[in-house]
Amino acid sequence: MVLHKLTKRIGVEFFDPILVAGGAKCLAGSDLERDRQFVLEQVRKSIQLHGTHTVLLMLHSDCGAYGGLAAFDNDTAREAENHRQDLHRAVDFLQAQIPELTIRGFFVDFEGVWEADYSKDSAISA
Repeated sequence: MVLHKLTKRIGVEFFDPILVAGGAKCLAGSDLERDRQFVLEQVRKSIQLHGTHTVLLMLHSDCGAYGGLAAFDNDTAREAENHRQDLHRAVDFLQAQIPELTIRGFFVDFEGVWEADYSKDSAISA
C-alpha cells in the first residue's frame, strides 16, 4: 500500500488516518462546506486525542471524486497541475485554521508519489 510505504519513507511511525473520498479535495474549497468542516473537526480531534502535529494530505490520479482522468481529457499533466493547485489550497486552508500544524501534500499517480511544494514538485519514491 502506497500510504504505508510513504509514511515509512518519510519517517512516520504512528499515524491516525482520516480517509475521505476525494482526499484533500474537500479542504481545497469543496462545494460541500459541511465536508470541509467535518474533516477539520477530525483533524482537531486527532490533535486533542493523539497529539498530532503533522498532517499528510493526499490526492491521487484518476480519482472518481474529480470525475476521473476523463474529466481532464485524459491529460495527466493537466490533472497533476489541478491536483497540485488543490493541494496548495488545502494546505493554505488547514494552515490558516490550525497554524501550529506541519502540513505536507502528496499526489499519487501511476509513476510514483510527488510532494507538492510551493517552489516546485519533487518526486518521492514510495
